[in-house]
Amino acid sequence: MTDPQALPTAPQEAASAVTVADHHLPQFHVRLPRGYVNDPNGPIDIGGQAHLYFQSRPRVDLEIPVEWGHATSDDLVHWTLHRPAIVPVPGGTDSGGAWSGNTVLHNGTVRAYYSGKVDHSPFQSVLLAESTDGGNTFGAPVQVVADPSADEAITMFRDPFVWQTNDGWSMAVGAASRNQTASIRHYRSVDGISWTHAGDLVSMTRDTANGIDTGEGWECPQILTVDGTDVAIVASWSHADGPGDVVAIPLTGSPSPFKVDDGQHFYAASVMRTSSWGPVLFGWVTEGRTEQWTEQAGWSGAISLPRRAWITNGRLGTEPHPVIDALRVGSSEAAHGARIGAQAEIVLPVAVTGCIRLRFSEAEYLDINVDVDADTLTVDRAHASTDHRADPSPAAIRGPFDRTADRPAVRVVLDGSVVELFTSAGRSITTRVYPTQAPPWTVDAPSQALVWELEHTVGTISAPAADITAEYPSI
Repeated sequence: MTDPQALPTAPQEAASAVTVADHHLPQFHVRLPRGYVNDPNGPIDIGGQAHLYFQSRPRVDLEIPVEWGHATSDDLVHWTLHRPAIVPVPGGTDSGGAWSGNTVLHNGTVRAYYSGKVDHSPFQSVLLAESTDGGNTFGAPVQVVADPSADEAITMFRDPFVWQTNDGWSMAVGAASRNQTASIRHYRSVDGISWTHAGDLVSMTRDTANGIDTGEGWECPQILTVDGTDVAIVASWSHADGPGDVVAIPLTGSPSPFKVDDGQHFYAASVMRTSSWGPVLFGWVTEGRTEQWTEQAGWSGAISLPRRAWITNGRLGTEPHPVIDALRVGSSEAAHGARIGAQAEIVLPVAVTGCIRLRFSEAEYLDINVDVDADTLTVDRAHASTDHRADPSPAAIRGPFDRTADRPAVRVVLDGSVVELFTSAGRSITTRVYPTQAPPWTVDAPSQALVWELEHTVGTISAPAADITAEYPSI
């Protein structure tokens, strides 16, 4: 296991220097002040307070075993960062990293089910760790599900998701097999400790369906009940290509996968099945720049805005959870010609054909092209940054609009380099932009478009000093 204390300190010093002035750094998305963030894990409502866990490393160094970062919120908007809740135990069942999973409440105890990585093992074993202090710290993990046997021909096995049923507990675990079949393995338990394999919830041989590569395996399975329908949400994956898309598969009828997000930078969704805010979905906002640039910046990754989900025309639709409206500062103004900072929201209230352009400088701009007649939407990043290390690839949606819906045609939420875009039909695009020009920026848009300034001091840097500075001393 790599010793974090033995690593070079230059990335830390760089991060400390750039955090104040780095206009790419998200301010209201859950993130670390420095270091690496990926999969959200086990969001849970404990007595009306949301606890969100996530994969984290104190530095942007993938050799450091991943741990479970921890943030809490009373409103899903203002978050406080705490010390990591689960830290890998040297020589233990998670010595190579505490990988993804979820949490549940059982008789006042918070149970975390997650994948423990051991570097010499072919699988990430399903572990259980318990918290008796309200989800702040967890005890030593124990393995509760046997790894697949050799005769099952399983080549990937990880990321448990546990939920309570009328007659006990169910667990979903993502898997890949030697014959290119992705599956969600299903386990059952009376007490949440002793588990029995109950077959597959759903499986699919790798194919292209609805324009999606369904993957050789499925990571991060989540089971969400929406409008009375059970929906599996998985991250498609393959040994050769790694992560693919987040797809939703209704568990009724023939499996038919649809993308949860049509952008390039949304992965590893995680859900709260029930909470004070209803069902809520989060995702990992990945980076869209070179690894070298990320290392120089000293930070990587963020957690998406909380999303509300519903079923529309047989597929999962999402939008920002209504609590996000609390980020708006003051009243709206006409978007066209407005000068904005790095935290803003732009809304097109009716389906009007035209272009929303975020103009960072004369040479740098992001175009969101809305074509109502063709029923298409395209996000064009070709000129979003003059730095060649930024990803310029576009994203597009067909059928993004629903004229009958009581939702804006297009809603764009900007937070530094993070752009989350939502449409009236429940489609979304999560993407990243890295303009070299710092704000203020300007907006060109159809006359009906509105813009709000958004809060920019509500991110996870707000934290109890005594609680967090020991783990993140640069704050």
